[in-house]
Amino acid sequence: MLERGLWCVYADSSCCRNVQKTIISNSVKISMKVVALVGCPNVGKSTLFNRLTKTRDALVADFPGLTRDRKYGRALFDGREYIVIDTGGIAEDAEQPSDLTSHMTQQALQAIAECDVVLFLVDAKAGLLPGDMQVAAHIRRAGKPCAVVANKIDGLDPDFAGNDFYALGLGEVHQIAAAHGRGVTALIEDVIAPVLREEGPLESDLPEEDEEESRSPFAKPRSEWEEGYEFLDNVPADKTGGGFDWHAFREKQRADIQQQRGRDAQGAAAADSEAAAQAEIPFADLPVKFALIGKPNVGKSTLTNRMLGEERVVVADLPGTTRDSIYIPLERDGKKYIVIDTAGVRRRRKINLVIEKFSVVKTLKAIEDCNVAILVIDAHEGISDQDLSLLSFIIDSGRSLVIAVNKWDGLTQEYKDELRRELDQRLGFVDFARVHFISALHGTGVGNLFDSIDEAYQSATTRHSSSTLNRILAAAVQEHEPPVSGGRRIKLKYAHAGGYNPPRIVIHGNKVSKMPDAYRRYLINCYRKSLKIMGTPVILEFREGSNPYADEKPAQKRLTQSKIRQQKREAETQRRYARAAQKQAKAKAKIIAKGRKEGAVLSKVPKSVKKKEQ
Repeated sequence: MLERGLWCVYADSSCCRNVQKTIISNSVKISMKVVALVGCPNVGKSTLFNRLTKTRDALVADFPGLTRDRKYGRALFDGREYIVIDTGGIAEDAEQPSDLTSHMTQQALQAIAECDVVLFLVDAKAGLLPGDMQVAAHIRRAGKPCAVVANKIDGLDPDFAGNDFYALGLGEVHQIAAAHGRGVTALIEDVIAPVLREEGPLESDLPEEDEEESRSPFAKPRSEWEEGYEFLDNVPADKTGGGFDWHAFREKQRADIQQQRGRDAQGAAAADSEAAAQAEIPFADLPVKFALIGKPNVGKSTLTNRMLGEERVVVADLPGTTRDSIYIPLERDGKKYIVIDTAGVRRRRKINLVIEKFSVVKTLKAIEDCNVAILVIDAHEGISDQDLSLLSFIIDSGRSLVIAVNKWDGLTQEYKDELRRELDQRLGFVDFARVHFISALHGTGVGNLFDSIDEAYQSATTRHSSSTLNRILAAAVQEHEPPVSGGRRIKLKYAHAGGYNPPRIVIHGNKVSKMPDAYRRYLINCYRKSLKIMGTPVILEFREGSNPYADEKPAQKRLTQSKIRQQKREAETQRRYARAAQKQAKAKAKIIAKGRKEGAVLSKVPKSVKKKEQ
């Protein structure tokens, strides 16, 4: 059953900015009202879901049976938040297996049982269908308040549109066009607002002077709601993102250490306090988001249900059962998680449906949004090229990684040994990731996944001081010096942290642009071994300082011995030509001086002198 707290709402929705906070008012946990959208396939439930939540979380297409799992979102009206549940169609479909239809119906019935009011959507253009009578029967048995909503009234006469649905016997029929927003505001004011007033007056019901003092604790600024919500970022790139101020956190640590040192004269308690402060993990109160990634029909939804301990998502022996990324909260041993069940990703050439392309986009976005990605591999098929492609995308996204080989039960020992050798051979480049052999159907080894998830998340978010990074760098260089490039050895000066999730280490030095990949991997292994980093990639970034005198003196070029000898030969040739020209000039001067002495007038230079000059 759905818990009515903020934790469940924000966690299950993709818009989970403050998922870690549970608002307590007068020592009583404030609950929120729940609105369920039910109806036959292709009546516009997902479109109305996006309209109410002001997001694009739910996939929308002119395609019956698109939504299969129930999806939660949060919405705001007049300063009060409430939960919206999107469900699959409740009707028989000859194009899909009967067991899949049964699972989708159970998901919708579960949403009806959890909600406070049901919005029964019908198609005004199609009229009253036999499936609508079945849905009405389910709602009557549940005994929940219901409002019939006739969707797709655009282009119809408002005096006659939806009159057929009074035969359902569920009261007034509300006319809307969810795609264009027509009639949605009136629907909220007539149906949802009275339910919200059961918890107390809305903002519009309060006097203007008391509005600020009596504002609901769920109220948010209008500007934030108009633009929708973003995914929770557990480790922000900026210093105050994600609701966590890292500088304030460090200042509080230093203040606690100073107070402890003042109370303890000997300083022993101060050392313990400092060690405890350094060991404290930032964002420990935030839930860890992990996504189940893999090809279709590898058991991702089965693994999700096994982790949750209930049939939360639809499971069928049919590839492509899951079409959207479902965010589900989970609490285990006092720790909070968010499970993201994603759609399977096939090769691009095998994708022929437009909706499957959107499912792949949602899966890739879930990889970027999660903290830890669990790559699920089918043990019967072994590791394929598509698994390696997904693995490459996870590593490029910088996400922590855990590998789960599913369907391990029922295999022979010989096949298991062969599969282990194949994994060691083809997954050697991701030796930092834990590999688990599990059975999601029977639960074998599933509990061990949480230990690897916690280890990977802690490794990705733990802060390390610059002094620690420099000591590891000095020890690595002392044990094995950097190679020589261009006649000079590469010099590494100092290192410092450049970011987290994944850990990024910046190393400054000379000629680091010539650093070979082998020595880079050696440094990564040194840091991974010393800092005990497991489950997350380590990124090294080399930076080389600029020459401050580059503009004041020309660059000095190093000449080879062959070029030096060539320059000497050219200089000697120039000197010989200079001596020959000087000798000819002296001979010419002697002839001119002799002629002048004898009194001869030289009208032109003698031919003998010209020949010598030539």
